[in-house]
Amino acid sequence: MTAQTLHPNDYDIVILGAGPVGSTLALFLAGTTHRVLLVEQRDLAASRNDPRALALSEGARQLLAPQQAWPDNQSNGSCTAIETIHISQQDGFGRTLIDRQDYHVPALGYVVRYGALLGSLHDALTHAISRFPDQISLLENTRAEVCSTSAPPVKDDFRRTLMIGEQTVRTRLVVHAEGSPPDNSADVITRSYGQRALIFEAGLAKSHQQRAWERFTPQGPLALLPIDGPGGKRVSVVYTVPESEADTLLALDDAALLARIQRAIGPHAVFTDVGPRASFPLKLRLRQPAYQDRELWIGNAAQTLHPVSGQGFNLGLRDAALLAYQLRDSLDPGSAHTLTPYVRSRQLDRWGAAAFTDGIVRAFSTPLPPLNLVRGIGLSALDLISPLRHFVARRMIWGARAWP
Repeated sequence: MTAQTLHPNDYDIVILGAGPVGSTLALFLAGTTHRVLLVEQRDLAASRNDPRALALSEGARQLLAPQQAWPDNQSNGSCTAIETIHISQQDGFGRTLIDRQDYHVPALGYVVRYGALLGSLHDALTHAISRFPDQISLLENTRAEVCSTSAPPVKDDFRRTLMIGEQTVRTRLVVHAEGSPPDNSADVITRSYGQRALIFEAGLAKSHQQRAWERFTPQGPLALLPIDGPGGKRVSVVYTVPESEADTLLALDDAALLARIQRAIGPHAVFTDVGPRASFPLKLRLRQPAYQDRELWIGNAAQTLHPVSGQGFNLGLRDAALLAYQLRDSLDPGSAHTLTPYVRSRQLDRWGAAAFTDGIVRAFSTPLPPLNLVRGIGLSALDLISPLRHFVARRMIWGARAWP
């Protein structure tokens, strides 16, 4: 390909969304020959105060720490290491304990405040922009819309046109890194779980000791994630319940909600208080294909998963890091020649994560007594048969890289 002189409003890659996934992609592309524009419609400074808790794996830390983009500060609770994970079911026997020491890692995962993660990423990105001011640009508080597919003139592969603010921009590749796949698209596979996730924080009578709990109940999974550093006594609670019960539970007073989750968790933890709660519906959405005509979808824009086992954000970060690797030396980042190998390479991880989470939900969603027995045997086998337990743990930590 003959080298081209870029018009001021021509970019090799436009990334829509400066959340964790889009920012990771832009950061990993720093120092390449590609001219990159990252666009965010919200105020980035305000995002630093977002208190939501994210479950990120040790694999995610291994991706971001070398880029100085990991919020490694456990003293203020912005990043709490998970050293063990306890898995059990309500009204049934069997349990599994996964311990970081079995995998020679500092932690199985981390509970990170969204604002802390985004702040670390944006600090690293700001530094990268200062080093490569002509290569990477960032626009915030700016709306962007993909306009059309234009028939390009000869020797011009800037085939996608966008309206970004009041300006027209052309690019070789548009990467969608925000939002979620629409339900009414022929390109999206959907499955409704008929469930909502209730999100809130709760206090414990004793230290969580950097342990996370995954408790399967007849209503749905209940996850407790440690959030206030070593020795802390607070957890982020993700309680999956049927859609028909969600509003009733949200309306409960604190004492009634405490009693409900205490029955669900059983003797494994004792709650002392609960904080404000919110909820969101749960659906599996997979965009297929994730690439067409110089547009690519990654992270939650490509797939949204059930929150059980905390796979979604980790999958999105792997999407971004591996895409950057594929694009670094490409002559035309938006071409099918460049991106078809990437899309194929991500299929195992994407479909594997979807099947893994969907399979867990299906397996533990039927409250029939005979199935309780089968699930109990399965949990006990997972605990006793170390190769099986190690496979599950490595899948949670590293995704498809753990697969043979």
